[in-house]
Amino acid sequence: MNSLILTSLEQGLIFAVLAMGVVLTYKVLDIADLSVEGTFPLGAFIFAKFISMGVSPILSSFMSFCFGCSAGLLTSILFIKLKIKPLLAGILTLSILYSVNLKINGKSNIPLYKYGSIFDMGPALFVLIVIVLLVKVSLDMFLKTEIGYLLITTGDNEILVRSLGANSNKYKTMGLVLSNGLVGLSGSLMAQIQGFADITMGSSIVVVALASIIIGDTIKKSSNAVKNTTRAILGAIVYKIIGGIAIDLGLDPNALRAINAIIVIIFIAYNNIAVHLPDLRNKRGVKKSVENT
Repeated sequence: MNSLILTSLEQGLIFAVLAMGVVLTYKVLDIADLSVEGTFPLGAFIFAKFISMGVSPILSSFMSFCFGCSAGLLTSILFIKLKIKPLLAGILTLSILYSVNLKINGKSNIPLYKYGSIFDMGPALFVLIVIVLLVKVSLDMFLKTEIGYLLITTGDNEILVRSLGANSNKYKTMGLVLSNGLVGLSGSLMAQIQGFADITMGSSIVVVALASIIIGDTIKKSSNAVKNTTRAILGAIVYKIIGGIAIDLGLDPNALRAINAIIVIIFIAYNNIAVHLPDLRNKRGVKKSVENT
């Protein structure tokens, strides 16, 4: 059980980086970006390519971030310049990246056991905690800058940003680029910890990201002081622990994706019910007061 919890924590921290990236598009910009399902394995394959060329694990991981940013740029060009709906733009980028990922190393599965990894620097859990904290602090600091505020405002009120003389499309591009960069970094970390890069790594990864965000929002729903990045981290860890416990209890691993979807449905349903509960209570209170009079 201890080994299971440790593995779940490690994967939860890797998915926390993914979730923090998706927060920028899903929560900040209110854009449904499906390109992450191609960007996640892209990060893994880029890492595999550079590490096999003798590049250091740290620089290879950074290159995964950079190439992830380029994937976000492609989505923004399709969305903003070519006026393609963001959902379709993400799907098109995902389709392009599938072929690109296969071309990078020439095959669909790349073993990485004989190469170094960023986890050679110390215990995997400790290294991941440091990485997640660095990403969180950097992202929080960025969102407090003038550019960060304009990025947030673009998602809340694009007309206001334009009235200030700023180009809202620039901030949409920035959000998509940074989001996919973090997703690519997450993919490289997953490849390193599991010892291989595989073309199927990105399948349903957007569900993992959204589940982490939704669970995080549910856990700290009553606290406005908790940042979105913190919620995403907590949600990712809880999400992976729930999945790990389910497998430990004898769940068929082939049914894990269905369970993941059910977890998301449960938390969404809970949030929706929790939102409407105060209204229902108020209506009942009004009804009782009317009856008493």
